[in-house]
Amino acid sequence: MAVFFSYIAIYFIIFAFGACIGSFLNVCILRLPSDESIIKGASHCMACGEKIKKRDLVPIISWCFLKGKCRNCKADISARYTVIEILNAVLYVVTFAVFGFSQKPFLPAIICLLLSCLIVVFFMDLDTQTINTGILIIIALLGAARYFLVGDLTWQSQIIGALCISIPFLLIVIASKERAMGLGDAILMFSSGLVLGVKSVIIAAFIGLILGSVAGLIQKHRTGSNKFAFGPWLSVGIAISAFFGTQLADLYLKISGLS
Repeated sequence: MAVFFSYIAIYFIIFAFGACIGSFLNVCILRLPSDESIIKGASHCMACGEKIKKRDLVPIISWCFLKGKCRNCKADISARYTVIEILNAVLYVVTFAVFGFSQKPFLPAIICLLLSCLIVVFFMDLDTQTINTGILIIIALLGAARYFLVGDLTWQSQIIGALCISIPFLLIVIASKERAMGLGDAILMFSSGLVLGVKSVIIAAFIGLILGSVAGLIQKHRTGSNKFAFGPWLSVGIAISAFFGTQLADLYLKISGLS
């Protein structure tokens, strides 16, 4: 029983930490597209400009306590901020539940940071159809960290993973003059390939392209516009592959008789 409650306490701490990081991700999503500092400058109400008090910055709880409204002007505060905090917190808990704590202690931390970066990519690209270069560099650095701190992927797998999807994507970018796909999508797959390795990044691209194609068709049907962001759906594919990419690749090879 004591062990059970200790696990509950540990996962509660992970959830709370993930929610706090999620709050910071909201700042990144909001400020990075306009090149604002994500360190300096106090958070403020988007309607009245009033500086948000520290007691109203507690992730998840403050939004619920204020019933989704600014304390000063009573304007609605987007529920998306809280959704992102909860999403990041849940993903952190799931990551540690899947990868555990003891065998490779750095791996869940690296995956958590990758997922946080992907959340920023998802919402930022959805809003602005741009992907911040700094976030892509951080993802690439996570690939280096996985090689040196975890060592569960060979450097060959990471390098091939970085190139096998990003190069075809880059050719599509050049051939279509960024109409079919943006340069940020190609760089995203390069950086993610360094983190995931060759098997998982191929699965990530497959899932992302399927989801993106479906989402694009739905958007075209609803709005008639061909303007579309692939980054969010590639991010979903990368996130799924971070957990199950190798297993899905091995399952495909077994079913197809290629293994």
